[in-house]
Amino acid sequence: MPMPSWLRRLVPARRPRTLGHRGEAFAAQLLRRQGYIVVAGGRRNRFGEIDLIAVQDRRTVVFVEVKARPSQRAGSPAEAVDREKQRRIANSALGFLKSHGLLEQPARFDVIALVWPKGAARPESVQHIENAFEPPGSGRFFG
Repeated sequence: MPMPSWLRRLVPARRPRTLGHRGEAFAAQLLRRQGYIVVAGGRRNRFGEIDLIAVQDRRTVVFVEVKARPSQRAGSPAEAVDREKQRRIANSALGFLKSHGLLEQPARFDVIALVWPKGAARPESVQHIENAFEPPGSGRFFG
């Protein structure tokens, strides 16, 4: 039986399961298996977006950029996290820390790079780079 039109308007449309969405879901699951507590995903503020925010050892706030590519033809997915992307992530992270009163907490930036061929059920390679970069600028993060 088809869904009535009034009900269809109330049910949120499913977001397409793009490679990026699948990559973020896979990365969140990976972090949980490694003992992280994933506290947010797809967090946006006026500075940009952070793919995942997690806590390690109940102490360190970890901002995770997830890069998924169908192949390495254009280079490693991690290479796409260039200086400009790092700056935007750092600014977003600083905004998050300020808004939650967490400026005194240790924080770091990780990158999870996935090569996930089209049609494959799982990535063919997974690379978790802890402390992948220092925030651009000086004196902005402590811990």
